[in-house]
Amino acid sequence: MWSQRQGRLRPLRCGVEELRRRRREQEAALRKARREQQLVSKRLLRDETSEEAEEACVAVILGEAEIQQFLRLAQRGPEEKEREQALVSLRRGLQHPETQQTFIRLEGSIRTLVGLLTSNQALLQLGAARCLHELSHSEQSAVAEACLPATSYLLTYLSGHSADFIELCLYTLGNLIVESEAVRRQLLPQGIVPALAACIQSPHLTVLEALGYALAQLLQAKEAPEKIIPSVLGSTLPQHMLQLLQPGPKLSLGVAVEFAWCLHYIICSQVNNALLITHGALSTLGLLLLDLAGAVQRTEDAGLELLACPVLRCLSNLLTEAAVEAVGVHPQLRDERVVAALFILLDFFLQKQPSLLPEGLWLLNNLTANSPSFCTSLLSLDLTEPLLQLLSVSNVVSGLVLTVLCNVAEKGPAYCQRLWPGPLLPSLLDTLAFSDTVVVGQSLELLQLLFLYQPGVGFWPWSPTPLF
Repeated sequence: MWSQRQGRLRPLRCGVEELRRRRREQEAALRKARREQQLVSKRLLRDETSEEAEEACVAVILGEAEIQQFLRLAQRGPEEKEREQALVSLRRGLQHPETQQTFIRLEGSIRTLVGLLTSNQALLQLGAARCLHELSHSEQSAVAEACLPATSYLLTYLSGHSADFIELCLYTLGNLIVESEAVRRQLLPQGIVPALAACIQSPHLTVLEALGYALAQLLQAKEAPEKIIPSVLGSTLPQHMLQLLQPGPKLSLGVAVEFAWCLHYIICSQVNNALLITHGALSTLGLLLLDLAGAVQRTEDAGLELLACPVLRCLSNLLTEAAVEAVGVHPQLRDERVVAALFILLDFFLQKQPSLLPEGLWLLNNLTANSPSFCTSLLSLDLTEPLLQLLSVSNVVSGLVLTVLCNVAEKGPAYCQRLWPGPLLPSLLDTLAFSDTVVVGQSLELLQLLFLYQPGVGFWPWSPTPLF
């Protein structure tokens, strides 16, 4: 943050270098705070068969006797249809937490389910996998850990030929991964990372989307920076992920969203972001940003913001890396089209998803922090006024807007001279009436920078708004 002292401007003996030093320290604090804790979730994949839909049965809570009966029928039913229907009924019951708890307490239940999963009859395998999937969706870690005997088989089936079955296994593994560290401890030596790396070459979009979900769950584990992400970076996954994020007619929104979040979790771990930069992450993300800006102008598709959020975060965090700061911004990001695209997205967020405005402004902050060329682009494209219009959105947005303007003002007298005409001073002085002390402090910092570089400027053209 900018300095939080209010009430008066600092003496002018606080020179430019001192302001820059303080701003570098504040930028470092902001960057650290920006690496937010991630939220995890589970997904339920239900693809009802026509027979189930016709029956319109209501799922009921099952007791021990009923569970045992369905398991016996599934194992030894006289007809295959009867065996399949027993698993359908069991799966319906497992939608209830009470049935799940009863099931895992019942001796031999998981062993029987695993036996059916490994049978040579495809429909019984699918039925057993769907039962395991219902169990994986439980919020109780004990239920997830009860499924441990099945994990090696689920991994094995990822190399199968049925896209639907692979998709189901991936979502089940993703649910189990997020619930229990014991599950992750077992899956890692069983080879989950190589198995996922093999899956990413699938031609099926449903498989790729499920893979992205499972990988994202794995990457969010608390032990991921030490035990998981190094293996992921050492595999072929990063290169394939970036290929799937390449803009073009083959880009799938659902797949891109999943892998953009995967990339975000890897970048936030800071394990080896230089490797991602070497693989062309900045170039790919920059092109994707331009493509997103064009897409929001062509369509009303509400799903675009789902991809914009992780893309903006990835770019923002990569730009803070020493590898980028040492060699400069990637040529793909030096084009002023990037700034124009970012403002197109900001306008889109303002209309459709205001909660994403801070994401776009954070990227603009990181672009302008150390780059006079981006500050020049912002001024030459006359984007100061659209930026000032965001001051009324929220205190968080106002703070980021003022941070960007401070980045521009810090570049020297020529930039301050370009900033000064127009609505800047009235807008800036109006922010001094805000109740948020951080916003007021940033306004004072910006005023100090402006007067350091433009000491002869007066207040006479401005008609003040009463503060009280």
